[in-house]
Amino acid sequence: MSTIEIRHLTKRFEAEKHTLTALDDVNLSIASGTIYGIIGMSGAGKSTLVRSINFLEKPSEGQVLIDGTDLAGLTQKQLRKERSRIGMIFQGFNLLEQKTVLDNVCFPLYVAKVGKKEARERARKLLVTVGLEDKEKAYPSQLSGGQKQRVAIARALATNPSILLCDEATSALDPMTTRSILKLLKDINEKIGITIVIITHQMSVVTQICKNVAIIDGGVLAEQGSVDSIFENPESDAAKELVLGRPEKYIPVESIEPVLPDDIVAKKEDENGETGRIIREGIRIRIVFNENSAYEPVIANAILKFNTPLNILHADTKNVGGKARGEMILSLTGTQESNSEMIAYLKEKGLTVTEVQTDV
Repeated sequence: MSTIEIRHLTKRFEAEKHTLTALDDVNLSIASGTIYGIIGMSGAGKSTLVRSINFLEKPSEGQVLIDGTDLAGLTQKQLRKERSRIGMIFQGFNLLEQKTVLDNVCFPLYVAKVGKKEARERARKLLVTVGLEDKEKAYPSQLSGGQKQRVAIARALATNPSILLCDEATSALDPMTTRSILKLLKDINEKIGITIVIITHQMSVVTQICKNVAIIDGGVLAEQGSVDSIFENPESDAAKELVLGRPEKYIPVESIEPVLPDDIVAKKEDENGETGRIIREGIRIRIVFNENSAYEPVIANAILKFNTPLNILHADTKNVGGKARGEMILSLTGTQESNSEMIAYLKEKGLTVTEVQTDV
């Protein structure tokens, strides 16, 4: 299948004597046959990026290369041929309401001047692939959202593309339908090896299906790498926001008024035998369990080992690359020394541990 190279891509829009830089010096390499995620919040520039891949948006600067071919150097005729190798599906499905399911799938084949008999044979095979072989005579208005997206996927695959671009393709679907569509895309990728690029604002979509991810923030590539490594240890502010949650849930520690309940107050006798109060230094950490650590009662063992309580502020399990990965946000209430020892112990047990200056 096809590789995608994006080199120093910049896209500017001119409007009423004002220049908007939607993308600024973006560099990406997407390997052939992979499922690659591009994620960012609304307005980050991710949709502009995906439309630049097939030159629906021509870059102001930089290059887009498909299998080494620079799209900017192609004639309009050559570009149209190259685009036929790039399928695309959208959040809004974009189906022809007056056409049957079968005719919707056939449409790009008719445009390519494929014979009606051959086009229908190809379309029927694709409807089997997407699980809608019994819906060929139905109209879009008779389908559910998930079924409409399956038709859109079949239509996008009609011309045997080597790349499939998915622009917020699951944003209009409920969680269960989203999972079924993502499973379908993964099955298609494994069956025919097509390169899939998924544009989304949902980290859950990326963790379920993608191997690698790029995070776009304000038109800039904030972070990129394997989904597993970014989930474990997000470094950029944009990645932390997407992985850990929305920023309003996280308040810097220095802005939180100190609270002194009994469970964070220790008592200790000084050299004169007088008992004083020592405030334990609280710290919040995020831990991520790997496959091995998930089977050991690490938290319970840590409490027993250090004889220090901790609070579980948040716990969740996510599907990351087909594997269940657990995460927790803990509040450690010991002294600085005991907290450091507990963190070292958790790391020793194979957990990924990062400090989060947050209030959940």
